Amino acid sequence: MAKIIGLPKLSPTMEEGTLVRWVKQEGDAIEVDDLIAEVETDKATMEFRSFDQGVLLKQLAPEGATLAPDQPVAIFGKAGEDIAALLKQAGVDGGASGTSGTSGGSDTSGGSEAESAPQGAPDKAVGDHSEGESAPKPEQPATVKAEPAARAQPDKPRGEGDRVQGRVFASPAVRKIAREKDMDLSDVQGSGPGGRVIKRDVEGPDARVGLPGNAVRGPSAPPPGARKAQPPPPLAAPTRAAEAPPASSSASTSSGEGRSEKLSQMRKTIARRLTESKQQVPHFYLTIDIDAEPLVQLRSTYNESLAKSGEKVSLNDLLIKGCASALRRMPRVNASFAGDSLRYHDGVHISVAVALPDGLVTPVIRDADRLGVLAISQLVRELAERAKAKRLKPEEMQGGTFSISNLGMYGIDEFSAVINPPEGAILAVGAVRDEPVVKAGAVVPGKRLALTMSCDHRVIDGAHGAEWLRLLRGMLETPVSMLL
Repeated sequence: MAKIIGLPKLSPTMEEGTLVRWVKQEGDAIEVDDLIAEVETDKATMEFRSFDQGVLLKQLAPEGATLAPDQPVAIFGKAGEDIAALLKQAGVDGGASGTSGTSGGSDTSGGSEAESAPQGAPDKAVGDHSEGESAPKPEQPATVKAEPAARAQPDKPRGEGDRVQGRVFASPAVRKIAREKDMDLSDVQGSGPGGRVIKRDVEGPDARVGLPGNAVRGPSAPPPGARKAQPPPPLAAPTRAAEAPPASSSASTSSGEGRSEKLSQMRKTIARRLTESKQQVPHFYLTIDIDAEPLVQLRSTYNESLAKSGEKVSLNDLLIKGCASALRRMPRVNASFAGDSLRYHDGVHISVAVALPDGLVTPVIRDADRLGVLAISQLVRELAERAKAKRLKPEEMQGGTFSISNLGMYGIDEFSAVINPPEGAILAVGAVRDEPVVKAGAVVPGKRLALTMSCDHRVIDGAHGAEWLRLLRGMLETPVSMLL
């Protein structure tokens, strides 16, 4: 029997995903665990695999569409099976593939905010038309709950906030935010499906009356409830920054005002998590300057011995080993804030920041204190290559207990990094600098390296952070101590 398949939640933090590529096409036979499509999440490009067997009868979302978990994405069944009722249920025209309200050029809300409006609620406007123009009111489609590709989660009961209140549709979470900001939702134009007010309409710089997340209604716009009898708008809707009236996007570009670019799932997550970190985590910073000559010499010794194998180690590999050894000896710093408690971790798992064209990810080197420098080097290289190809698995980016961010290769002498919650600290590494130093009363050429530690003051006090940095400096200036 044919059924609607929903987009699975491909990572624990996934709130929406972009359908990058269909691997299977309509009419293809599907076996269990077959690769159906590739989906870009907040972490990487993930594989959407089948949990069912049958034939892909209909693709309900085009490539480039942004979808919430469990949102209808395909119809599976037997070859030749009638799916007209399912297409109507999903709100999709039987003659075209595509979602009824989501496209690659517009945002969607995640979770409960992506649900359909309550039964019996009036339609919201989906297009402009002039006064006096009559438009037939189509039959309202039934609310769709797609069967997820993975194991289904229990249906959540609707809360009071989802009821019709003055023709305003919003989830309890959105209404709570509005109450905290003393906002009247009746004055907020929703940008979600069917005019629903979603989180982006009440949060951030654009959360103000009359300005929804992806459009500004002009003075001639019709009231809610009107519907235009014409084909739907193009899938690629302009993004928020490109919609400043009255100039067109092409005119803006030609006049030198720049261009706008839709946020990727990764960039959305970076923006959200780092904003939360700076707002909610009390940062303080400690900086030390170490003698990098011993580290440089040790790297040269390692690489000379590895010349025949073609392997190489970097200063960053040595720093990872040094940090892991110092965290093992002072576990008080290998901790995180857990609400009403502090969690001290048994394993030393180092998150390493890897820069990508559209953001950065932090793959984790697990049990780094137990690995040799060469093993760390090989693992970092492998994870970095897969990160750049967006092939990291979710579990490879979770569970870190301490982060390292190195910008020395870009010529940055010193900087401060933002903590990666729930970790308690991050070490920012600058470039090795050639400077005159004083040794045995004489000025001689030397190499210096600045390290800045960002600490969560809820977890690490200033004295403890300073003590750990002193321990780390001793290990890096006497590298043999890392092996003890």
